[in-house]
Amino acid sequence: MPKRCYVPRNFSAGSLAIINQANTIIADYTAQGYDLTLRQLYYQFVSRDLIANKQSEYKRLGSVINDARLAGLIDWEAIADRTRELRALSHWDNPSSIIDAVAYSYRTDKWAKQPCRIEVWIEKDALVGVFERVCQELDVPLLSCRGYTSQSEMWGAAQRLLRHGRRKQQVVLLHFGDHDPSGIDMTRDITERLELFGVPLDIRRLALNMPQVEQYSPPPNPAKETDSRFVGYIQNYGHQSWELDALEPAVLADLVRAEVTKLRDAKAWAIAEKAEAQQRTLLTAVSKRWTEVAGFIEGESNE
Repeated sequence: MPKRCYVPRNFSAGSLAIINQANTIIADYTAQGYDLTLRQLYYQFVSRDLIANKQSEYKRLGSVINDARLAGLIDWEAIADRTRELRALSHWDNPSSIIDAVAYSYRTDKWAKQPCRIEVWIEKDALVGVFERVCQELDVPLLSCRGYTSQSEMWGAAQRLLRHGRRKQQVVLLHFGDHDPSGIDMTRDITERLELFGVPLDIRRLALNMPQVEQYSPPPNPAKETDSRFVGYIQNYGHQSWELDALEPAVLADLVRAEVTKLRDAKAWAIAEKAEAQQRTLLTAVSKRWTEVAGFIEGESNE
């Protein structure tokens, strides 16, 4: 794990305590296979009663973490920014290496003979890293809505989901959002706009819901009074709101995993998995014997 000192610094005892606690939390997440956003790390501090749930404390934590990374005390890869991503073409040393990569990533459409098509929609980019892992495990598409989904994205999604409907498959959306005035309303908005575009769907808001708030006690925030949905929200839930980020990644992953396995046909899935594995094995064999395959094709071409 990369820790590298770029800017030496002497920290106060209080800052060192924060850094040590951050490394303890990071180690726990790393053991589970996750990295953290700064926001998720902050909520771990709040839930452990290490700092107050205030914007000033969030900024202070961010400043200490930034200085600690520059000083080589916190792993650079442990804190992720999931809102920015470099996009570039892939490159290969030879044809064998790309076939080997294809074999590793080869997937068939195992949902083709399932009674339903499932997608996971989440409110914000910051949680993509948490959901991406379980969605890839289950071969379920993941969409980060980035708040209220744009009209272009919603129409495009409708066309995709309508194709599943034409194949007689039920469309099921698993939605995850904050428990605040807009976060709650987004589930309604998705439902109404997809129905406007003719999509008959089953949308299930898996989190964040009040039973989970009561079970896991995530740190509360004041509901935003400037939100146009504020009045309706406080009539139902009071003046507090809660962010989805505050739930443990394992809890969110388990919610997805339980719902997907409940919905899919286990027997049809097993048959599809077996066929996919056989085809992947064939691709791997071609990769390992590429010299022979290339020689055979070149020989055929020269005849």
